[in-house]
Amino acid sequence: MSPEEQLELLTANCVDLISSDQLLEKLKQGRPLRIKYGADPSAPDLHLGHSIPLRRLRQFQDLGHQVIFIIGDFTGRVGDPSGRTKTRPILTDEQIKANAATYVEQVGNILDTERCEIVYNSSWFAEMTTAELLNLASKYSVARILERDDFALRLKNELPITVLELLYPLIQGYDSVAVEADVEIGGTDQLFNFLVGRDIMRAYGLEPQVVLTLPLLVGTDGQKKMSKSLGNYVGITEPPGEMFGKLMSIPDKVMLDYYGLLVDKTRAEELEPALDHNELHPREVKADLAEAVVAMYHSPEAATRAREEFDRVFAQGERPSDMPNLTISAAEVEDGRIWIIDLVMRAEFAASKSEARRLIHQKGISINDEVITDEMAQVEVKTGDVLRVGKRRFARIVVQ
Repeated sequence: MSPEEQLELLTANCVDLISSDQLLEKLKQGRPLRIKYGADPSAPDLHLGHSIPLRRLRQFQDLGHQVIFIIGDFTGRVGDPSGRTKTRPILTDEQIKANAATYVEQVGNILDTERCEIVYNSSWFAEMTTAELLNLASKYSVARILERDDFALRLKNELPITVLELLYPLIQGYDSVAVEADVEIGGTDQLFNFLVGRDIMRAYGLEPQVVLTLPLLVGTDGQKKMSKSLGNYVGITEPPGEMFGKLMSIPDKVMLDYYGLLVDKTRAEELEPALDHNELHPREVKADLAEAVVAMYHSPEAATRAREEFDRVFAQGERPSDMPNLTISAAEVEDGRIWIIDLVMRAEFAASKSEARRLIHQKGISINDEVITDEMAQVEVKTGDVLRVGKRRFARIVVQ
């Protein structure tokens, strides 16, 4: 491809590009550009929201450019304040290591990891002296940091901002210095951090990186951006049936956004008038979307089976043919009974007892299709009974 053709492909559907002329000039140099992407291991799973920039990185790879995937095991200790209305909890070293351990394998679903530089930013920050950190802090003003919208909102609402959070953009920006990035890619929520990175690179005598941002994917709730911490995510390594079911649960209003961002923007634009004129049923379009996404991360055969299973279970009201076993020891079952909250928690179908109680109040928990309405119920269970929570989660009980 010519530099101009590369520019058109690599910047398609981007939101921010700073700047097009600078990127074209770099492409004309005829060398592999260094493309930076960073992810803080704040949770163990990468989700479909991450897939949007990762797929763009793959396009850069396929054109011969060098992707540098930075696992922010150091920045993860600080916590990115982008889009946050309060301070993030600080993760322990053990949590960060456990989460980071899963990332390399997961990005291999999209990137050619053999052609990636995969680095941990603790490798340079662990060696940074206090004097060097103070030097970094001197490169930027507090007034500029406080210009970011989320900080301004927190100041207006008299919510605390830690000094650690003020340092985060500088620390992330220094990553670009460490890897000598030509381009940094991410979601629109990262624009401020990326622009700080340009300034930090200038301060260290380097040519500033090109900034390229891509749209954020809204979560399965149809309201907030997809996030593991908000529970509105679809993990890229989730089982086919779970992935398919979650995608079928998204509101119709965001369906074409998902189609355009995750599958094919042109096809999404073609579907819009047909949906507007009721020539297509939203459920079928959503099923096509779910099948296409599952095929990307598993296989076409797995996607077909997931669609058939979804139709059998949800359209026809049947149970899934394959469900996990929930093994309970006889010691946990007193006189053949167990507290329903304990049973749901043992199945890991709720994150907390309060969530399990909410599900009961919403009539979302049943055993053998009998809905449980009493949160204090001691339910009788035996091997072969089926616990169902919500629409998609089933477990076959085994008492040992």
